[in-house]
Amino acid sequence: MVTRVLVTGAAGFIGGHVTRALLAAGHDVTALDAGHPAAHRGAPPATVGDVPVRAADLRDAGAVRDALTGVDAVVHQAAMVGMGVDLDDLPEYVGCNDLGTAVLLAQMARAGVRRMVLASSMVVYGEGGYACAAHGPVRPEPRRTADLEAGRFEPTCPRCAADLTPTLVDEEARLEPRSVYAATKLAQEHLCAVWTAACPGSVVALRYHNVYGPGMPRDTPYSGVAAIFRSALADGRAPRVFEDGRQRRDFVHVTDVAAANVAALAAGRPGFRAYNVASGSPTTIGAVATALARTTGGPAPEVTGGFRAGDVRHVVASPARAAAELGFRAAVDPATGLTDFAAAPLRP
Repeated sequence: MVTRVLVTGAAGFIGGHVTRALLAAGHDVTALDAGHPAAHRGAPPATVGDVPVRAADLRDAGAVRDALTGVDAVVHQAAMVGMGVDLDDLPEYVGCNDLGTAVLLAQMARAGVRRMVLASSMVVYGEGGYACAAHGPVRPEPRRTADLEAGRFEPTCPRCAADLTPTLVDEEARLEPRSVYAATKLAQEHLCAVWTAACPGSVVALRYHNVYGPGMPRDTPYSGVAAIFRSALADGRAPRVFEDGRQRRDFVHVTDVAAANVAALAAGRPGFRAYNVASGSPTTIGAVATALARTTGGPAPEVTGGFRAGDVRHVVASPARAAAELGFRAAVDPATGLTDFAAAPLRP
């Protein structure tokens, strides 16, 4: 069945792949992008997959209203992403991510558009899942600066201070954002959940884990860690790895993320429902840097022992719900995908 879809952030790294995947699946796509400088150093492309890109900010209600004409569903990829530079970024994160989403939802309600796929993020969890040998599943406290400065990176049991074992985090885990970006992504989810009840409508929130692949923007603090490592290697510099490099993440290829969006659009279940979008094959940040350096023949990673406020230690996902309910399973194994990514083009 052909769906007329508005894709926001369609000219961005993930949005471009999603747009092309929707077109390949036979959908009719309208593309919208603000060309935000955090995602685009220059002007965004005029077309994506031969679809003209409308230049508009989601905070512009009139432009959003026009873009929704004749649309059946919205695939909402537009967002200011990453850890950012400092707290001076806070108003722009809230404006782009939360106010922009609020305007979009309000205009969707007016236009009678009742379906959305939302690009959310694993950052809404804060820390991932942990278990204590004595106390079972526990939620560690935020790591203290004094511990991080002393090189004590692993969270400990809040009840007995024992070492913890990282476990899979599923969609029912407590949500505890620990950065500005994370707080805005959780606010997006809350806004969407309220909207689905009021309309009523349908929102499928896809909690992306660490997305990588061709077309990532280079040399920007708003990009993902894989692109930051690649940018360093392209310049002949060693990738700088924070902490001890043993923090665990799930790296998922952008083509799998695009496939998850196509599957979510087809699901169309009523109400709000969140899904992890992950490879199911976790690795460490240090291993990613090492693999990229080895494949490119670049300098070995430098493990700095440094840290960033708001970073969490381990976030490893359970992809079971997406497999069971959306029929989505990642097709690209990180070992293969990261090897290919080492030679893939980045966006200037």
